[in-house]
Amino acid sequence: MRRIIVLLILFSSIYTCYSQGKPGEKLVYSASYNMSGLMTQLAQVSMQTELIKTSKKNFLHLSWEAATFSKWDSFFKIRDLYETYLDQTSLKPGLFKRSTFEGGYSITQKYIYNPDGKSISGTSRIQNRAESKRNFAIGSSSQDIIALVYKLRTIDFSKFKPGQSIVLSLIFDEKEYPVSIKFMGKESLSAGNLGRKECNILSIAAKTDRLKGKDKNLIWLTADANRIPVLVRFSIPVGTGQMALSMASGI
Repeated sequence: MRRIIVLLILFSSIYTCYSQGKPGEKLVYSASYNMSGLMTQLAQVSMQTELIKTSKKNFLHLSWEAATFSKWDSFFKIRDLYETYLDQTSLKPGLFKRSTFEGGYSITQKYIYNPDGKSISGTSRIQNRAESKRNFAIGSSSQDIIALVYKLRTIDFSKFKPGQSIVLSLIFDEKEYPVSIKFMGKESLSAGNLGRKECNILSIAAKTDRLKGKDKNLIWLTADANRIPVLVRFSIPVGTGQMALSMASGI
C-alpha cells in the first residue's frame, strides 16, 4: 500500500499543471486507487499560484500539497509539499523546494538554478541524516517537476493532430528523464464545479518502471485558454488509479 499511495502522488504531480501566469488560482483534486474493483479515494492534492514581488523582479510561486485523507493517516500518512519559483517574464525556474513525509519517511530537497542555465546547486536531507550538497549539470531546457508542468500548460494543443507528440525533459531526484506527451483527440467531461468541458486527451510516456502500458497513462486538459487538468488516469505495475478535479477557483 505504501508504494501504491506514493506512486499515485508522484503520478499526480507529473501530469497536473498550473494556469498560465494567473496568481490566485487554486485547483483541488481527489486522488483514487482501484481497490478490489472499486475506485477508493485516498488523498487530496491542492495546487496554488501566487505572485511574489521583489525589488528586482517578480516571481510566480507555484505550490503543490498532497495529503492522505484522515481515515488513512493511521495506516499510512502522507504530507508532501513541492514549490517552484519562476521568473514571471521568462518563466525560467530559479528555485525548487521539496518537503515530503510519507509513512514516517521524510526528505527535503532544494535546487538553485545557476545563472549559466546549465547546472544546479542542490541540497538534500533524508530523515535525520546530515545534509548533502551536490552540483550537477542539466540540459538547457530541463526543468524540475513543477516548472515542467507549468510549461506544458502553455502549449496550444489545438494545433496538434492525433498522434503528434512532443518531448520535455524532467529533473527528479537529481536525474533527468525524457517525458513524451502525445495528443490523442478530444472528449467532453464533467469538470467539478466548472460543469462540463471539452478536453484535449494527452497520453504520457516516460522511461521509468513506475508506468505501465501503451497509452494507459492519460490526462484530460480543458480545450480552452485555461487548459485545466480535469482528469488523470494512470496504470502502474501494482494497479490503476485516477485523479479527478473537484474544485477550481480564481481561474
